[in-house]
Amino acid sequence: MYVLIAKQFIRSKVVQLSLLLLLALGIMSVLIGKQFLQKQERTLANVTQHQQAHIARNVELHTEMGLLLYYLRFTLIDQPDRIAGLSIGQRDVNPSLQSVTIRTLEAQLHDTDLNNPSNLQSGNLDLGFVIIYLFPLVVIAFVFNLLSEEKEAGTWRLIAVQSNSTLRFLWMKLSVRMLLTYCMLGGILLLAYLILSLPVNRQLIAFILVAIFYTAFWFAFCFWVVSFQRNSSFNALTLLSAWLILAVLLPASVNNYVANLYPVPESLAAMVKQREGYHEKWDMDKKITMDKFYTHYPQFKKYGVPQETFNWTWYYAMQQMGDDESLKERIAMRAKIKQRENASRWLATVIPTMHTQLLFNDIARTSLSSHLQLLDQITEFHERLRLYFYPKIFENAPVKSEDWKKFKPEYTRAENNINITFALLPLFLLTFGLASWGVFNFRKTNDA
Repeated sequence: MYVLIAKQFIRSKVVQLSLLLLLALGIMSVLIGKQFLQKQERTLANVTQHQQAHIARNVELHTEMGLLLYYLRFTLIDQPDRIAGLSIGQRDVNPSLQSVTIRTLEAQLHDTDLNNPSNLQSGNLDLGFVIIYLFPLVVIAFVFNLLSEEKEAGTWRLIAVQSNSTLRFLWMKLSVRMLLTYCMLGGILLLAYLILSLPVNRQLIAFILVAIFYTAFWFAFCFWVVSFQRNSSFNALTLLSAWLILAVLLPASVNNYVANLYPVPESLAAMVKQREGYHEKWDMDKKITMDKFYTHYPQFKKYGVPQETFNWTWYYAMQQMGDDESLKERIAMRAKIKQRENASRWLATVIPTMHTQLLFNDIARTSLSSHLQLLDQITEFHERLRLYFYPKIFENAPVKSEDWKKFKPEYTRAENNINITFALLPLFLLTFGLASWGVFNFRKTNDA
């Protein structure tokens, strides 16, 4: 019986076309992921070469340490993992590296690459997109007439008489569809593993588990709708409407709600404060600036208040004031962004599409949380550079006295410590709840 059901289902032209289309889009998504990773690798290779050439060129051009460090940029890199090719997330907007001078950090912290806004608006057809948005459509196409096709063909009464359990018969039909879908998912993931040279690690296993549970949710949801035993048209319309709500309307509504709940006027205020904090110092007494600077860095107090019209100690103290006087706004802006992130995650626990997208991005380290961690690491990196170079600037150390070849791009890693068991719990509960409800509905209707 099971083999017969499987053969009958696979022979359907609609099924064959759906699987071919899904396979083609899956392969395309993997190739897009590979293209993204290759672009990142080229960029990182070029940055290493560029920084060394950039430093060497400027060292030859400038003899003052203060003037040289006005121009020199130093790079911190958060190299994306191979699995980022499966879920690009925010890596197309937020760069994987940042090159900074030791001047005001706030003016450099949020610099990003130039991107085509049309491409950003349409997003990336990565494998995460295929799993979240396209696999459910195939599941809907496979399951919407699971029961109604038998009723509409007039064979259901015959099956009810001949079968020991009609629920078992439906389960066999459903399991054929699930097996075929999971084979397709496994095939695409295997291709991704081979094409992207993915390491077999905790991240890959977590990604696969999320994909399995998410697909199971859609099978449970479709079975729940089918359990009401309505006609095929009703089931198809209901399921497609649900897909539209879960995939498009609810995420957009949550985004709009969270943005209005936690507005971030501090972003503009931080920029204004940073500029004022630096530029207004040109018209102020040097002692006021230096006193504030030495309050921040008491270890440099021995350098005193410069008497010259222009002095690099005073200049970099002014630059430091740009950061110090915008610090309150920067902290407030960071807190608002975290509030947005936390609110979105909390609401996403009952919206499987959002929850899965956030999990994919977390696993691939392409989420907003990962970027915020990178910003923190850039801040620490920038502070280390300042503390290293400030004494050399203040003492006007000879440029040639420094071994500039040792300054190469540094690497860091923003870690996302995900409890995958806890993260999968919302999907498991929704899947189990809908499947149980569907079984209850079916038995209740049959008993009636």
